[in-house]
Amino acid sequence: MEAKKILNELKKEVSNHLIGKEREVELMFIALLFNGHVLMESVPGTGKTMLAKKFSEAVGGRFSRIQFTPDVLPSDITGIQFFNPKKQEFELLQGPIMANIVLADEINRATPRTQSSLLEAMEEKQVTIDGHTLPIEQPFMVIATQNPVESQQGTFPLPVAQMDRFFIKLQALYPEIEEERKIMQIHRNGMGTPKIDQVVTKEELLKFALEASQVVISHDVETYILELARKTRDHALIELGASPRATIAMMKAAQGKAFVAGRSFVVPDDVKAVTPFVLAHRLYLTTEGSLTRTSEAIMKEILESVPVPVETGGG
Repeated sequence: MEAKKILNELKKEVSNHLIGKEREVELMFIALLFNGHVLMESVPGTGKTMLAKKFSEAVGGRFSRIQFTPDVLPSDITGIQFFNPKKQEFELLQGPIMANIVLADEINRATPRTQSSLLEAMEEKQVTIDGHTLPIEQPFMVIATQNPVESQQGTFPLPVAQMDRFFIKLQALYPEIEEERKIMQIHRNGMGTPKIDQVVTKEELLKFALEASQVVISHDVETYILELARKTRDHALIELGASPRATIAMMKAAQGKAFVAGRSFVVPDDVKAVTPFVLAHRLYLTTEGSLTRTSEAIMKEILESVPVPVETGGG
């Protein structure tokens, strides 16, 4: 399948610079197919920013980077309307959000007001500047990075409403010893290949997106997705469970997983593979829950407790 081949090329190109990121590249590609946004969280030095940059180079399109700090203003992101004295008229200056892939680096270092300026763009694929509404060209994806809030000073936790707008959350883990050995070798010999080749065009991405949205979900698999979402809302340690937006994201992510695997229908394993990345960051735990468990651990328990449908066909 063409999309499967493209994904393999993406993984190959990124692996020339970053070792052990195949799973992350696949999930980011799935998110891009549905104009979904990605939140990457890890301690400094694990390659979050590098992964976002290399992925964007490989998929092409317009790329912009916003380095978030406490003094960044909403207008620095969306743009402003300014008076041009030469022309004696107001002109619209578009901000860096008007791109295909936007890297929001260290997003949790910005104030809540500035973080909120991304909400309209992420959900409605448009920005409003002084009353002027501008559509954002498709495909569109925000890749945000953050360091763990609890271990960093001068950070602002992302509000629940914004967390719910991230299609998936990835946690960049420390590499295995042999992976880290390869990383050392790459840096000892230079930085790998000097340039990443673009492996897919915007037109191909839009075509893939349409095809992925047509992947069939049977009634049983649909019910499985709904039951998983319902379990998060009834759990004793979860104060706010998965929203209907999260349920839709689960469905789309499962379609994307099936699509890049070369199938025209979703199987339960597709749902199980993507659910931890789609739902865990959206769960708001009770005080007791946050003191004793993690969202990821609770999500794993929920996956184990919900019966998996046997029917896996395309009907």
